[in-house]
Amino acid sequence: MARLFGTDGVRGVANADLTAELALGLSVAAAHVLAEAGTFEGHRPTAVVGRDPRASGEFLEAAVVAGLASAGVDVLRVGVLPTPAVAYLTGVLGADLGVMLSASHNPMPDNGIKFFARGGHKLADELEDRIEETYRAHSSGEPWERPTGAGVGRVTEYDEGFDRYVAHLVGVLPNRLDGLKIVIDGAHGAAAHVSPEAFARAGAEVVTIGTEPDGLNINDGCGSTHLDKLRAAVVEHGAALGVAHDGDADRCLAVDHTGNAVDGDQILSVLALGMREAGTLREDTVVATVMSNLGFKLAMERAGIALVQTAVGDRYVLEEMKAHGYALGGEQSGHVIVLDHATTGDGTLTGLMLAARVAATGRSLAELAGVMERLPQILVNVPDVDKSRVGSSVELAAAVADAEQELGATGRVLLRPSGTEPLVRVMVEAADIEQARAVAQRLADAVKSALG
Repeated sequence: MARLFGTDGVRGVANADLTAELALGLSVAAAHVLAEAGTFEGHRPTAVVGRDPRASGEFLEAAVVAGLASAGVDVLRVGVLPTPAVAYLTGVLGADLGVMLSASHNPMPDNGIKFFARGGHKLADELEDRIEETYRAHSSGEPWERPTGAGVGRVTEYDEGFDRYVAHLVGVLPNRLDGLKIVIDGAHGAAAHVSPEAFARAGAEVVTIGTEPDGLNINDGCGSTHLDKLRAAVVEHGAALGVAHDGDADRCLAVDHTGNAVDGDQILSVLALGMREAGTLREDTVVATVMSNLGFKLAMERAGIALVQTAVGDRYVLEEMKAHGYALGGEQSGHVIVLDHATTGDGTLTGLMLAARVAATGRSLAELAGVMERLPQILVNVPDVDKSRVGSSVELAAAVADAEQELGATGRVLLRPSGTEPLVRVMVEAADIEQARAVAQRLADAVKSALG
């Protein structure tokens, strides 16, 4: 039986895979598991529940709230807010649990449920497993212990969440954004109102697109996965930069004043240099995944900043940061974690800090991002192979060694089995894109030959 929890909560097509019954059952199970773990001991438990604007979030939120309250948990409903806002409020309000309903950058028909532990941190894998086991046991007939009378949970609208989160974002900025015109693409998502408000309070002149969510248009031709509208708007309005979020606003990509995209690696480069200058980049180290562009690694080496690389996924970046106390980490996709101010990737915070660096230096984003030269990167997916033998095939190891010798110090090869599909991902970087393509195709053929 497939595991319900993926790397980022439970996701699926709303009302097909992710039903009201499933949302309610998982919420009740989460309450029971946390109670058994001692999280609620000595006090009446509280949960923060938020969502993105998807239409399905309305009934799924109702199911989650009903499940938690039926299990004796008081619920603070914060409404439509970004994932990092729910994490922040879970921590600052001293709640025992946070729940976010969103499928991030996925299309509108999808939705998801993500749980946060006390403090606003991702729930441990072991607790997710126990929640799933408990849910399955009770969905097959095992009765719940249910509180009655005054023991049932109470539900409160927490309308202060918006202002409290925005005040937090503006309050941690090192400087104001006065004099900057900034275009914000809210992806018709969870940051559609939060992000423009935060930038405006920080002093920026704000132009908005993708900030009129109707429950159906989230991520539809806009946001961090569709930058064309943002590029055009930045150039049209003569803005200093543009910021694009995804549906739940835990990521941020940017566009410079010329309309060129600035990805997560480049954003990390700019922030790392600024934080080191301010003395806040602990151990002069930044954390990124193995998929980060080689140009990012070379830029950090030139700057004397250490780079620690993890497996693909912002959860692994966060684990490494927490384990060693590093202050900055992220992914090429725009998940950037500033651990002093957030427990998860925060797209609005990232955009604000990037803009603050532009304002503080008086340099354009294009110039700041130019510290990193993005090398051509080719990715080829090789399906229908035995991905389990990637690390043990002698034939494949020889092909990789030949490729690495050809590319030398200005190229890189990465073979990675997919975590969800029967395929192997071949990634090649090189100073010349044609060379990268040729080497990638040769390695793809080698994967088929050795593992097919």
